[in-house]
Amino acid sequence: MLADTTLPLKKGATNLVFGDGSSDADILFIGEGPGYWEDVKAVPFVGNAGAFLNQLLASVNIKREDVFITNVVHHRPPENRDPEPEELSAYGKYLDKIIEIINPKVIVTLGRFSMAKFIPNVMISGIHGKEREVEINGRRVLVFPMYHPAAALRNGSVRTQSMIDFKKLPVILDEVRKSEADERQESEADKKVEQMNLI
Repeated sequence: MLADTTLPLKKGATNLVFGDGSSDADILFIGEGPGYWEDVKAVPFVGNAGAFLNQLLASVNIKREDVFITNVVHHRPPENRDPEPEELSAYGKYLDKIIEIINPKVIVTLGRFSMAKFIPNVMISGIHGKEREVEINGRRVLVFPMYHPAAALRNGSVRTQSMIDFKKLPVILDEVRKSEADERQESEADKKVEQMNLI
């Protein structure tokens, strides 16, 4: 990505802001794009919105270093404006690769732009805090839409709702882990039956 001179936001940015966290994370957070401090430090969510995200993680006893955090665009848009469709498209292949490498059990979308990548043509006010199963690269993944932390800082009711939504995250993750464990057990049982039939 550093060598890609075609990326439309690269020229005006100070740093590439790729991602932060564990490559083995079960939870992948996807925001919108780097702001001022993210551009300076080359790390996503390190400004005021990042501080609130850290508070939300701490509220459910999840360590920031155990998740992976990225954005739909990896260079700062001028004046923190919304990313444009061609920019989302240009960075999309890199985001897809991040998803493939991390292979998360749950994707938490922060804001409408990351939500629209997986759940298009809906209003975030109608589906925030409601998980939805989507197919990504032939694999079913749970997507959990949330308001962007920056929106929560501007609006008290959004802040309250974000805190309520976040409390659901550990429960959702436990359910996904249990479902995957049940599927493994069923698969192992089926193999044993096949082996017995061979005898």
